Amino acid sequence: MQPIETITGKVSVLNRDDIDTDQIIPKQFLKRVERTGFGQYLFHDWAKQPDWDLPANPILVAGRNFGCGSSREHAPWALEDYGFRAIIAPSFADIFRSNCTKNGLLPIELDADACAGIGEAGEAQVDLAAQEVRWSGTSAHFEIDPEVKRRLLEGLDDIALTFEQEDEISAYERDRERSGPVTSGL
Repeated sequence: MQPIETITGKVSVLNRDDIDTDQIIPKQFLKRVERTGFGQYLFHDWAKQPDWDLPANPILVAGRNFGCGSSREHAPWALEDYGFRAIIAPSFADIFRSNCTKNGLLPIELDADACAGIGEAGEAQVDLAAQEVRWSGTSAHFEIDPEVKRRLLEGLDDIALTFEQEDEISAYERDRERSGPVTSGL
């Protein structure tokens, strides 16, 4: 997972509320377990509409309750594979938010006015260390769990977090060693 410090660039706007994970990545594309290759299917059904235009910018601004619906990791995988590194919305579904942060995608909750201002500006900078979004001479502070922030700043997914405990795991396994026959398998 790539560390996140600042994300600077153009903003894509998807001004819709209650975007669920079935709309983000439809079920027929969930047959793979790799984390890549899903971006081409992002918002698949909407992308068929003639007036659809969602540039692959580093920042996506969306409506409230983004990522509601089923708890599929494929949704953040598709968003990230498409090119988004941060999503700014008035609210997120809890499981979606967790799936994002575990996969290196930064969900930022700001009020609707700030979201509208960022969308109108068309460009923004997200500073994770300062917990701030900046656009057009304006800024807004966002909240994030301190441990989630640390993981994102250091680029640590769940496996990397486990490896941070390698000494303790080895000590536990060493202390549990028993003499005698092995009964737990080959």
